[in-house]
Amino acid sequence: MRAPTCSFPLSFLLFAACSTPATAPSHEPAPSGAATANPPAAQPAPTAAVAAQTTSATESQRVQRVRGTYDKREVMIPMRDGIQLHTALYVPKDRSRPFPILMRRTPYSCRPYGANEFPESPGPNDLFTDAGYAFAIQDVRGAYMSQGEFVDVRPHRPAKRGPGDVDESSDTFDTIDWLVKNVEGNNGHVGMWGISYPGFYAAAGMIDAHPALKAVSPQAPIADWWFDDFHHHGALFLPHAFLFLSSFGWPRPEPVTERGGRFSAGTPDGWDFFLRSGSPRDLGRRHLHGGVPFWNDLMAHPDYDAFWQERNLLPHLDRVAPAVMTVGGLFDAEDLYGPLAIYKEVEKRNPGIFNVLVMGPWVHGGWARTEGDALGQARFGAKTGPAFRADMEKPFFDHFLLDAAAPDLPEAMVFDTGANAWRRFDAWPPTTQRRWLSLGDASKLSIADRDTVGADGPMLEFVSDPSKPVPHTHSVALGMNREYMAEDQRFAARRPDVLVFQTEPLDAPLTLAGPLAVHLRARTDGTDADWIVKLVDVFPDDTPDPKDPALAEGQRSGGWQMLVRGEVMPGRFRRGYEKPVPFEPGVADDVRFHLWDVLHTFEKGHRIQIQVQSSWFPLVARNPQTFLANPYEARPEDYRRSVHAIASGSCIEVGVLAVR
Repeated sequence: MRAPTCSFPLSFLLFAACSTPATAPSHEPAPSGAATANPPAAQPAPTAAVAAQTTSATESQRVQRVRGTYDKREVMIPMRDGIQLHTALYVPKDRSRPFPILMRRTPYSCRPYGANEFPESPGPNDLFTDAGYAFAIQDVRGAYMSQGEFVDVRPHRPAKRGPGDVDESSDTFDTIDWLVKNVEGNNGHVGMWGISYPGFYAAAGMIDAHPALKAVSPQAPIADWWFDDFHHHGALFLPHAFLFLSSFGWPRPEPVTERGGRFSAGTPDGWDFFLRSGSPRDLGRRHLHGGVPFWNDLMAHPDYDAFWQERNLLPHLDRVAPAVMTVGGLFDAEDLYGPLAIYKEVEKRNPGIFNVLVMGPWVHGGWARTEGDALGQARFGAKTGPAFRADMEKPFFDHFLLDAAAPDLPEAMVFDTGANAWRRFDAWPPTTQRRWLSLGDASKLSIADRDTVGADGPMLEFVSDPSKPVPHTHSVALGMNREYMAEDQRFAARRPDVLVFQTEPLDAPLTLAGPLAVHLRARTDGTDADWIVKLVDVFPDDTPDPKDPALAEGQRSGGWQMLVRGEVMPGRFRRGYEKPVPFEPGVADDVRFHLWDVLHTFEKGHRIQIQVQSSWFPLVARNPQTFLANPYEARPEDYRRSVHAIASGSCIEVGVLAVR
């Protein structure tokens, strides 16, 4: 909830930005050269700081500005179990007034190392330089120059019985306790911020919060790796997981300032590379040789067992900081689920605190490092990135850390990706009218006022062949290209293994808000299948192309089929993620799952389209379509061509906003 704001001297955001250049990382390393079969040679590790506010200053001028504003020192902060964590402190030279501390904890390196080395921007963006903050940037336990063992999304320990019971909450608590006692001139208030993996550490760090922790902004945070990043509803996002872990996942036996480089596939064509690589297990054996522990864990845990359940942060979001602003991107290919789920859980478990949500038209970290005015072919009509940084992020921190005016933030600030406008809500999801998009025969899509599953109608068949999977993108890309989230879907709609349903042109605008609930009545002549459902906005044929900036060659707005949201559901999990079950060949069964939240207006004259398919490659690892206890270990003979079908009347429940 958006609680009444405070009038007393306010909270201190413990933020740490420790990378140069200041760019938020994608989890997808870039390809180059020939295939790599061993740990890459040491190169600068992926950075994790957010790109600075647009400026005409040169890179060296920005570093000089930071050098002239801050004193830097590097310290090893002791944790309760004796492990010490490397932390870079940037303290204002001007000590004429007490200052708060912003902290960011990161597994991606606290660069630049050295007491005389400075980043371009130690804060979320350049607006924070010279604004009265100190910054603390920390290598998390087991990463880079910190001591201890690194554990991916370290499980939270709700009951701590002794100094050996540590997690990210306790490490954050101990760090804050040291900072407020040892950084001279601080005002006793701390805040946190972080994007992606650092967003996870921000969210985990606000659990059982230290009394000095006053404000936290988890941005694109990981909440549960069964739904974020490497999995979507348990389906393996293959190139994202493999390319990230093939670089980030190698063990670090001792403190280092640099890590290995990026994986080289020897080709930019991910569809071909991953198809030739065989099963996920074969891929890892060929290129990682068992040397990446978390890849081995992925392969050993194909179901939602205790390994994944204990890494779910959501059940532990109790007693969090007094102010939380969770931020996410509606086109974030990596962490869309996390911010939505964390906002919702904090709201439920912490009544009375200041808890708001900001969701913009952004890719992963785009609010911090881009103009936020376009994504591929999509144009959003405004520079939403600088607007967020100046009008939402900095006022939030200034208010709770510097006692500035209250930020003009509603409970939920969400961008309408069809109408190109910010909308303010007093709750998210907002109150809507429930409607059902009903899939009919002859490719018809109708809008019904009730669930239509079970209505009489034919089964609609298509053939799914794992040797010729449906591409997730029209582009040639090794991994998960961010543009796919809004890409023109005509390339997929023209394939025979994709079912397409669409309405007639709308006679009035229609705005969908919140999550979408899919209910398919499905069957296969095999024993397993994935089900991918995509929500698409079809533009009128005579839509003019934008002129500034112009579209890329081959892109046209006329008839554009803009992907609004898509998700995959492994059919094996239709009765629960913990215990997969096969399909009985030829017998229809219910498949239910959610597409994550949208706020999108389908304008007058546009059509609503739904696409249904069973492969999305290489984005999602191929389903062999033979039920196996562990599908990642499929042999070549397990991949079989199958005939799938969904019943006419299968539908997607949506929320329709009332016309303003």
